[in-house]
Amino acid sequence: MRITRNLTIATATMAAVLCLLVATSAQDPETTETKQKPVYIQAQAFGQNQQLGRTMGVNIIIEDYSTADDQKALLEAFNAKKNEGVVNALSKMKSKGRISVTGTLGYDVAYIRKFPQADGTTKLRMVTNRPIRFGEAWADTRSMDYSLSGVEVILSADNKENSGTVLPACRFKIDKEGHLEIELLQNAWRLANVRIR
Repeated sequence: MRITRNLTIATATMAAVLCLLVATSAQDPETTETKQKPVYIQAQAFGQNQQLGRTMGVNIIIEDYSTADDQKALLEAFNAKKNEGVVNALSKMKSKGRISVTGTLGYDVAYIRKFPQADGTTKLRMVTNRPIRFGEAWADTRSMDYSLSGVEVILSADNKENSGTVLPACRFKIDKEGHLEIELLQNAWRLANVRIR
């Protein structure tokens, strides 16, 4: 049985994934104007709660970073049409990289931002449209409403204690008090053994 959990921006571990919807640091040196070398990230994802005991390899390739204009576009899209607006805006953006589970081709990631922190760590936040399988679309299941995926990777200053979180299927919504929430179809997966190649 799938259990949906609501996580608010203020308290959720993955609230950072949506910093695109919050003010960010003025220092954002990465733009699409300066082409960078691809960054390859390998990690092990560990299931939690209902997925406890399950594990899988995750590979992320970052070819470029999103700009402040991309962030603005997503904010405007969310304000206009909520989750559906974000999905539509992401579908129009150029791919910034790819994410895959070991043994699969994976899929493009439309939005990636890099946020250096005061303590020397770096947060990488990614949001993209979740691939919808044919059977899922044909059956028109409840999962169709959870059309986004999110990832946060935290790189330590010494690159030895990296960590992260994956939201495989989620959507954004506003609660009765007007707070932004991330609603999950399944539990978040914890990333460990995160390595940069």
